[in-house]
Amino acid sequence: MMLTGNKGEWSELYTLFKIISDRKLFAGDGQLNRIDELAFPVLKVIRTESNGVFEFTVQDDFVEIALKGVEFSPSLFNLAKEEPLRIPIERFGEMARILLKEMKKASGAFAVNEVIDFINSYKCHSLKANSTVKSDIDIVLHDLRTGTTPQLGFSIKSQLGGASTLLNAGRATNFIYKITGASLSDLQINEINTIATKSKIKDRIERIRGFSGNLEYARTESAVFGNNLTLIDSALPAIVAEMVKLFFSATISKTKELISKVSTANPIGYNFDTRHPFYLYKVKRLLTDIALGMMPAKVWTGELEATGGYLIVKEGGEIVCYHIYNRNEFEDYLLNNTKFETASSSRHDFGKVYKVGDECFFKLNLQIRFLK
Repeated sequence: MMLTGNKGEWSELYTLFKIISDRKLFAGDGQLNRIDELAFPVLKVIRTESNGVFEFTVQDDFVEIALKGVEFSPSLFNLAKEEPLRIPIERFGEMARILLKEMKKASGAFAVNEVIDFINSYKCHSLKANSTVKSDIDIVLHDLRTGTTPQLGFSIKSQLGGASTLLNAGRATNFIYKITGASLSDLQINEINTIATKSKIKDRIERIRGFSGNLEYARTESAVFGNNLTLIDSALPAIVAEMVKLFFSATISKTKELISKVSTANPIGYNFDTRHPFYLYKVKRLLTDIALGMMPAKVWTGELEATGGYLIVKEGGEIVCYHIYNRNEFEDYLLNNTKFETASSSRHDFGKVYKVGDECFFKLNLQIRFLK
C-alpha cells in the first residue's frame, strides 16, 4: 500500500533524515534563530514505529540501523549474528533534500516514492511515530559542556504545514464568569444568546456590557484543570481567565500582547515597585508545562513527560531545538510564537448566558495555537 501523508506527517521523517545528515542539533533562541555556539553532536536517533524501535547510530560516514523489540526475518538485519544494516550518511541527506522539495510544493496528502522506497529498505512502513509513545523522536546527544550523553525525547513541530495547537480546546478548558452589575431578564438573555454575527462571542459580551453587566471570573468548568493551574501557581486561574476574557473582548490574540495588557491592568494587585515580572513569569511557566505534558483533563503532578522539548522545522527546512538545557530560550519561543484562538462554541458549550437560580453566568474557552 502506498504511503501518503500531509506536510506535518512527512515532517517527522524529514526531521529524522535531516538530524542524521547534519550530525548535530542547534539550539534556537526566543525568535527561532539558530544559536551557532550551542550545538549538540548527535550520537543516536531513536524512533518507535508500529513494528518496533528503530535505532540509528551515527558512526563516521555511516549510520547503523538496528530494530529492537520485535523478531523478524534474518534477511533484514541478520539479527542472529547481530549485524545491523549500514547506510551511508549522505543517503539521509539526499532523502532530506528530496522530501523538503516535495513538501514545499505539495498540498493535502501526497506520496514521495523515492523516500518510501528508502524507508522500506530498512523495513520502516509508517510516516509517523507510534502514537502510544510520548515523544515523536528520541535523540542521544553529546553535551560538550558536561561531557554527558543524555537521551532526550522531542515533539516535532513543523512550520511547513498548518500551525499546530499547543493547547487543544475542550469543555475542560472552559472558564466560567458570573455576570455582575445587571439582573438580566429572560428576554434580555434571549437577545444576547441569539446574536449570530461573525464575531458573535465578542458581540454578546458587548451586549452584556450594554445592559451594565460585567464578567467576573468564578471558576474553571473542570476542577482538574483549575487545580492543575493552581498547582503551577495559585494565581494562574484568575490570570488566565483575564487573558481569555480580554481575547474575546478585544482585537488582540498573541499571547505576549495579552500578557502585556493584563499586566498593565494588574487585576491581581501585585506590587510593581520592584518591577517583578509577575504575570510574564507565571504564564511562561504555564506554557512550558503545557508543552511538556500538562493536559487540562488529566491530573498534573508537575512530573514532565518523556518529551524533553521541541524540534522546530522552519519553513526553509532548518531545524532548531528547545529542551531542558536551554529552558529560557524555550520559554521565550513559546511566548513569542503562540496565540489564543476561538474554538467551536457549540462543540465545547460556551458563549451563552445561562442561569443558575437567580444568578447569570457566561463561559469562555481557552485554546492556544502556534503562529504560522
